[in-house]
Amino acid sequence: MSSLSKGLEKVEVTLKWDPSPMGAPVHDLDLVAATYTGDDPHGDPDYLVHFDSRSPDGTITLSRDSRTGQGFGPDEAMTLELERLAPSYARVVVGVAIQQGGGRTTFGDVSNTLVEISEGYTKLAADDFAGVAASTAATVAEFVRTDGGAWELRNKVTGFDTEPESFAREMGRGPG
Repeated sequence: MSSLSKGLEKVEVTLKWDPSPMGAPVHDLDLVAATYTGDDPHGDPDYLVHFDSRSPDGTITLSRDSRTGQGFGPDEAMTLELERLAPSYARVVVGVAIQQGGGRTTFGDVSNTLVEISEGYTKLAADDFAGVAASTAATVAEFVRTDGGAWELRNKVTGFDTEPESFAREMGRGPG
């Protein structure tokens, strides 16, 4: 658990949803993390973590990647070891994108979506995407390094209406 002076250290973001109805196209939601340097905290991401991958330095790992929402527990799980990120990184944005293979799908079309952010046994935030039901993607967390070097969570779910590829580029800038 983090002390007040250290801020957040190791955070997990989990995502779950119900499978699509029988005969309907599958719902495939994906967690995406983008890292930004202190030199360009709202520009292009330095790197992305998505689709069963990890960051080049191993500090951000996507350990579960479901394409259907089937199974027990979280369908997607991402671990962010913020305390291990190089000092050059000032911001990490985590989002969720819905793959659009079966036509336009929004969060309102997907049943029982839930994203949770926790550090150890402490739940920091949770959201069911009801506030962005008409969106096809959303940012769910922004982790920012303070002037003292500690990481803090700025929790605000922001919806986007864009394809997953565009979302990965735009998520750190805010909705278009």
